[in-house]
Amino acid sequence: MWFIFALLSSIFAALTSILAKVGIEGVNSNLATAIRTIVVVLMAWLVVFLTNAQGGISEITKKNWIFLILSGLATGASWICYYKALQMGEASKVVPVDKLSIVLTVILAAVFLHEQMTPKTIMGVILITAGTFVMIL
Repeated sequence: MWFIFALLSSIFAALTSILAKVGIEGVNSNLATAIRTIVVVLMAWLVVFLTNAQGGISEITKKNWIFLILSGLATGASWICYYKALQMGEASKVVPVDKLSIVLTVILAAVFLHEQMTPKTIMGVILITAGTFVMIL
């Protein structure tokens, strides 16, 4: 089931890039990010209430809060940089560079989460990196 959600995430991320590129034309990228963020916040809370998950707030630990807040800050910084890059560059070049986050995530997961780096994983990281540079040159 995780694969289906990951695939849907990929599809929506692709749509996000194309829709954003059209939507930010002539708009300050920071303002565009703020508008997008409001929509995401409203949608996320709608899903929380539709799935009756709001009761779980009291179960969130201090550690959970700290890391969720840090993750939110990282997301915000990522979106601000992404929208600026998208406004300045071609979507077909910005998006592959943005997706180098895959490579960085695999490396950080190995270092901080002690996830295994198999030869297959290392080869994938190398190929994704090489493919990214082929796409942007």
